[in-house]
Amino acid sequence: MNMQHHLPHFHAYYQDAVASFSIDPVEMLAGELPRKQTRLVEAWAELHQDELLDIWSQMKSGEPSQPIAPLK
Repeated sequence: MNMQHHLPHFHAYYQDAVASFSIDPVEMLAGELPRKQTRLVEAWAELHQDELLDIWSQMKSGEPSQPIAPLK
């Protein structure tokens, strides 16, 4: 199994680009997004860090999770 999947993380998509970000601390682990979108994703993740960690725990336990409001 990929070591990255042991870390709490999420995936961000923008057009044809995709990147994964760790949740604590919020930082890009892999992939690539344009600079502006990377900054927006990082800011969003910091605002929703507790929710992201809760969802990570739910998913690791096999429980369904609720979506978090996306950037608009």
